[in-house]
Amino acid sequence: MSRGELPELTAHELSDLLRSKAVSAREVLSAFWSRLEEVEPDLHSFVLPCRETAQQQAAAVDERRARGEPLPPLAGVPLALKDIFCTRGIETTCCSRILKGFVPPYDAHVVERCRANGLLFLGKTNMDEFAMGSSTENSAVGVTRNPWDLDRVPGGSSGGSAAAVTAGQAVVALGTDTGGSIRQPASFCGIVGLKPTYGRVSRYGVIAFASSLDQVGPLTRDVRDCALMLNLLAGRDPRDATSIDRPVPDYTAALSGSAKGLRVGLVREFMEYQGIGVDEEVEAAVRAAVDRLRELGAETGEVSLPHLDYSIPVYYIIAPAEASSNLARYDGVQYGYRSPGTTDIIDMYRKTRDEGFGPEVKRRIMLGTYALSAGYYDAYYLKASQVRTLIRRDFDRAFERFDVLVGPTSPTVAFRLGEKTEDPVAMYLSDVCTIPVNLAGLPGMSLPCGFSSDGLPIGLQLVGPPFGEETMLRAAYAFEQSTGYHLRRLRPVESHEGRRRAVARASTG
Repeated sequence: MSRGELPELTAHELSDLLRSKAVSAREVLSAFWSRLEEVEPDLHSFVLPCRETAQQQAAAVDERRARGEPLPPLAGVPLALKDIFCTRGIETTCCSRILKGFVPPYDAHVVERCRANGLLFLGKTNMDEFAMGSSTENSAVGVTRNPWDLDRVPGGSSGGSAAAVTAGQAVVALGTDTGGSIRQPASFCGIVGLKPTYGRVSRYGVIAFASSLDQVGPLTRDVRDCALMLNLLAGRDPRDATSIDRPVPDYTAALSGSAKGLRVGLVREFMEYQGIGVDEEVEAAVRAAVDRLRELGAETGEVSLPHLDYSIPVYYIIAPAEASSNLARYDGVQYGYRSPGTTDIIDMYRKTRDEGFGPEVKRRIMLGTYALSAGYYDAYYLKASQVRTLIRRDFDRAFERFDVLVGPTSPTVAFRLGEKTEDPVAMYLSDVCTIPVNLAGLPGMSLPCGFSSDGLPIGLQLVGPPFGEETMLRAAYAFEQSTGYHLRRLRPVESHEGRRRAVARASTG
């Protein structure tokens, strides 16, 4: 196998090559770094490449192998990290001006896990500022483009991580998901993304957006890689009070390839939100996916979750309220950006926050502060919390009938850059299918289930009961292996006149 082919492989394929000593970790890194540099001018997936760190890690993996030491399953695999994870000695800004220059003295829990398992840190990836957005257009350091069509968004807020995996700049990536920020980019970029059950993966060292909703998860090229990453990430962490003390199974053991006997429910409200249906091509692909699962032996049917129609208003009260509280700590006093030339401390607070936060972050802080203010708490935040309970109960009833629920990940394929930036409500509605899963604290994932007539990926969302990741992964793997949509690969982005348009086209691998 030539070095140029390495960036087309999955993590488990690379791991096999590394274990058999067919390639070294240094050779793997060299191949991926060449791809990263080749396509990065067109995509802008990364905000901070970490070549020296990755080189040191690759050398350490090769030295362990030379000594005959057994290697962890993902040692030597190139990883991209969303710029929301604290990384010891490496700047972490959440793609916000207000955190410019912040270098954490410690690693996030999931970063510690990745270091200990020998993954190679290629760099920090672009994201919507403080994870607030659905397109990666809210970043303070510029937009990321979708590798399938450079005129379109990669999704958000983990758009840089999704684009990096899709384009072969990294094999796996870490993202966070507060209302769909792993699953929606995975859908738009044609890869696999998983949000675990709330509490399954530690949030220690993750810069908080909405603490009752945020979760960490992987973005990968196929379901097996996703299961391998979840094996690595999941588990109790005493530093996170919401981390669940529950045994972690071997998620790869669930990948039997069979869907026989699974009860799969298509959620009616995922297909139509308050009279607004999903795109025809998206609906057709999702219904075809349900038919395929039936052919594989699953029992299928439809189910209604009536309170899902309230998900958007509930989310945009709860999430901004929590963001208003979490982001109050950024004031320019101890770290990050401080406005120069201020007259007193109140003026410093006001100007620092005005200059440091972007428009979308300010919008959500104001929404949340209003919802929590005296005289409005009961009318807004308390009521939203009560409806959130009703949404969770809808899911509980659905799981009495079904083992896994399905629907589209997003109502549309990737939309064009700038198409929704002037209409916040239209942007918010792009997460209408993913938000309910966060409100209920359930595991959810997206995997490719087809392509539009324009050659853009379509994502199928699977939702499991609490700690039902194994069942969800089993259904996903059976579907994936029977269809082969995950085998479609992109040629490296080519710099030519099409730089401004779709220059990356799919070919079946």
